[in-house]
Amino acid sequence: MTVREIGALLRTRKTSCVEFLQQTFREIKTRDSFNSFITLTPDLALAEAAARDRELAEGMDRGPFHGIPIAVKDIFYTVGVATTAGSLVFGDFIPDHDATVVSRLRTAGAISIGKTNLHELAYGITSKNPHYGFVLNPVDPTRIPGGSSGGSASAVAAGFVPMALGSDTGGSIRIPASYCGITGLKPTYGRVSRYGVLPLAFSLDHIGPLGSGVEDCALAMNAIAGPDPLDASCSQAAVPDFNLPPRTDLKDVRVGLPRNFFFNRVDEQVSAAVHNSLSMMQTLGAFIHEMEIPDLNAVNTAARVVQLAEVAALYAGRHDAALFGSDVWDLIQQGKLIAGYEYVNAQRLRTLFCEEFNKLWRVIDVLAAPTTPVAAPGLHETEVQIGDEWENTRMASTRLVRAVNYLGIPALSMPCGKTTSGLPIGLQLISSPFSEAKLLQIARTLEPLLGSLNR
Repeated sequence: MTVREIGALLRTRKTSCVEFLQQTFREIKTRDSFNSFITLTPDLALAEAAARDRELAEGMDRGPFHGIPIAVKDIFYTVGVATTAGSLVFGDFIPDHDATVVSRLRTAGAISIGKTNLHELAYGITSKNPHYGFVLNPVDPTRIPGGSSGGSASAVAAGFVPMALGSDTGGSIRIPASYCGITGLKPTYGRVSRYGVLPLAFSLDHIGPLGSGVEDCALAMNAIAGPDPLDASCSQAAVPDFNLPPRTDLKDVRVGLPRNFFFNRVDEQVSAAVHNSLSMMQTLGAFIHEMEIPDLNAVNTAARVVQLAEVAALYAGRHDAALFGSDVWDLIQQGKLIAGYEYVNAQRLRTLFCEEFNKLWRVIDVLAAPTTPVAAPGLHETEVQIGDEWENTRMASTRLVRAVNYLGIPALSMPCGKTTSGLPIGLQLISSPFSEAKLLQIARTLEPLLGSLNR
């Protein structure tokens, strides 16, 4: 169910907030074989639900999220509730305050039911957590849900909540959205506060929603976006209404179709589904502009240097190897090998790459591409086959999404069909800085046409 659908039930008194929350916890107890959560908070959630019921009875309505159950990735500070980052390093960390986004959602009436599982330290794409258990994909539990926000995506895809908070440093919202067949938005860098969020890479971390549909993500952005005096990196840009109604057509929308990079080494079924989505946009009147884009292989290389170095700066030399899973520990050690001049040059190149990419927005409104080059890999597949080639699962999963974090621009993943084996395929829509409202509206307009392909 969507945020709107649950809200309608609550406002027409067909159920109460408390009753709906009780049913949610029963569903999780019965059906959550996917290991979506690290911590559930039924007592806190039901107490908040009772308060939301009283408010509705008294005529107070906080808005679309009033009484709506949500989930929070376990890197967000939650007062009095453990925030582990899926790691033994933070196993006993209990914050004394909420993250800004958690506080804003609570003010909007949302009720957090718990903290979702993730790839350890939010540093990976499988969500195979060695300390809290592997997260499984609700579409096919023999496959990964993606990561690092795998538990948040799993909770939404399984229907436990309509929206969950995630973070995205190298694709960690969009990859699980693609693999689980839901919608995920990585906003512009600085659009959403990171105060009270355990960092991974300071200049690449983004906060955003995963939702059962585009509108759920838009409503979440209305609740969480905007300046925050507690976060110096948070933008002061004006906050629009992100939940614009769907358009009747896309006649004045210019859609970029990249000739290079995004369709290189992509599974044939993924490529066909994305091209079919472009045809549907054209049917709605959009102008499809085939174009060469800047060299994103070079951008990915620079982005990896930045991420490896910034993560190592946080964790290298401060903790014992026994506290980490082997994959995360190996990445931290790799980061220690990055020289200072390499990191500085990677940051200097960032300005040049952004200037190159910004030229695209003079001729297009949105760039359309696959989110991931394959559908969800098997749980134990360390490599995936794409055509006649084999590629490391992690590198393949991040290849089409990593650059967008480095560039700091908004990108959304939405389901655009399925493979012959029934696995979801993700369409990635990328747009100019601080254009999330337009991006979401385009996606909402396209969503009904893609709906039949996702069933």
